[in-house]
Amino acid sequence: MLQAILAELEMNRGYFEGHEIETIYFGGGTPSLLSADEINRISDKVFETFPITSLKEFTLEANPDDLSNTYLRALKHTPASRFSIGVQSFFEEDLQYMHRAHNAQQADYAIKAAQDAGFSNITIDLIYGTPGLTDAKWKQNLEKVAELSIPHFSAYALTVEEGTALHHAIKKKKTHPVDNEQAAGQFEILMQEAERMGYEHYEISNLAKGGAYAVHNTNYWKGQPYLGIGPSAHSFNGRHTRRWNIANNALYIKGILQDKKPVYEEEQLSPVEHLNEYIMTSLRTMWGCDLDKIRAEWGNEYAYLVEKSAETFEERGWLQRQEQKLILTPAGKLFADRIAGELFVEELK
Repeated sequence: MLQAILAELEMNRGYFEGHEIETIYFGGGTPSLLSADEINRISDKVFETFPITSLKEFTLEANPDDLSNTYLRALKHTPASRFSIGVQSFFEEDLQYMHRAHNAQQADYAIKAAQDAGFSNITIDLIYGTPGLTDAKWKQNLEKVAELSIPHFSAYALTVEEGTALHHAIKKKKTHPVDNEQAAGQFEILMQEAERMGYEHYEISNLAKGGAYAVHNTNYWKGQPYLGIGPSAHSFNGRHTRRWNIANNALYIKGILQDKKPVYEEEQLSPVEHLNEYIMTSLRTMWGCDLDKIRAEWGNEYAYLVEKSAETFEERGWLQRQEQKLILTPAGKLFADRIAGELFVEELK
């Protein structure tokens, strides 16, 4: 797998066409299973292959049970500067419900150990809407973030993917299903508690204190190009083309190392599809959807259509105008996907 990743990086040498790379993100699986030496081999290849003069952020996703003191000391000798730790909850029963490998004690230990090792730029993931997660317990999870001085965290409503152990257990009625009303209520608690604790809710699922926004994710929401390497990885050239690698590890390795070519599917985005993607991603952020940008890149007619569609949601108090920006209100954040869908445009004849 490591050889295939290195080879795929070489195959994509010209992907960014002069765009400066600001961030590297090791994620999407279990990158904390890599040794420090393996991380260095991959990052060395990235630096050798792509235009990087000033890297702003190098994030490593990690499972709490992988972050031992020995491993953290080794990681100090890699370019990794930021950790994304998959905590999910500080309560044992929630972790058992989600079939997580770590326990609550390991979650707490991993954060403190990373901080003790000198890593201050940390983000964690939390999940709300799980059966058994009372509003009081959800508030305790959020208070723990502030207590541990974590500058950034992500909070997601529990979704049950088909084919997972949790999906099977719910289908067989061995465990409770997800309650959408509970999830909506806990999202409102998230907004209230985040404001009280001094965190900016700068994207629907992401919150930061002191301007510690995730540079990598922010670039994604702003439509910057990105290259994904490895099985299932997605890439976007910034305007016209999106592609995704096959998910099967064995076929990925065979394609790269034996057939000497990347193995991916690709789709071409029409100008209108690109516009709708911009609407969807930008509306999720506190910076909002910029009508001036739409006018400049797609034309006055499309900007007019978006502006007219937004009026209904402004009247409901779900959207607000700040100069030429359309920004979700706290009430509107509960309906972000619905609002974005209503703002989507069709090809003009």
